[in-house]
Amino acid sequence: MKASPHPKKPVPRHVAIIMDGNGRWAQKRGLPRLAGHEQGSKSIRACVEAAIESGVEFLTLYAFSSENWKRPAAEVEGLMRLLERFLDEKVKEMQKEGVRLLTIGRTADLPPNCQRKLREAIAATSANSRLTVVLALSYSGRDEIVDAMRDLAREAVAGTISPDDIDAPLVASKLHTAGIPDPDLLIRTSGELRVSNFLLWQLSYTEIHVAAELWPDFGKQEFFVALEDYSKRSRRFGGI
Repeated sequence: MKASPHPKKPVPRHVAIIMDGNGRWAQKRGLPRLAGHEQGSKSIRACVEAAIESGVEFLTLYAFSSENWKRPAAEVEGLMRLLERFLDEKVKEMQKEGVRLLTIGRTADLPPNCQRKLREAIAATSANSRLTVVLALSYSGRDEIVDAMRDLAREAVAGTISPDDIDAPLVASKLHTAGIPDPDLLIRTSGELRVSNFLLWQLSYTEIHVAAELWPDFGKQEFFVALEDYSKRSRRFGGI
């Protein structure tokens, strides 16, 4: 049965996606892994369109984890080229659609040309407000928390804060996602049942939808199905 956005049903303000299954999609077709990543980029566009149509305000995409640096050099280089091409091709489209781009992660680890193109794209779309797309690049949830703890430790040593000042809001303000609301809905494709070091702090009360489709097969209709699933949840945040 087809699903579509419904104006009377609750819509998540922030949707995060673990885009899993590109390699398996390619392997099933006897194609190189990079072909799966290329096909997966089409799913990104479809989900951005679906998010805009549904009224979602933030869409965070787990594009490249810190662990992904361990992959074969040729695959990593290909992924960096895909990122550069995505930025070259999509900035004008983002401007037209009112999409703002942000990043989280240790982006200083990316190749210099990727860093430059990201800075330019972020600056070019900074005034847009229809949808914020957050790319998690060279990202690790554990590293993010470590980075926040280091910042707090430095401030404590400098005497600008006391250890007793440290609470959940202060920690959140030091995370890469500072200023971005926690996800209401996490979508994981390919049927895998794990969070893979993604947004470990932010997912505390996030609803989770696991889709059987591999990421390159996940499109607008599948996104709407996830929203339909979300609309049936009762979010109590630890209460009754």
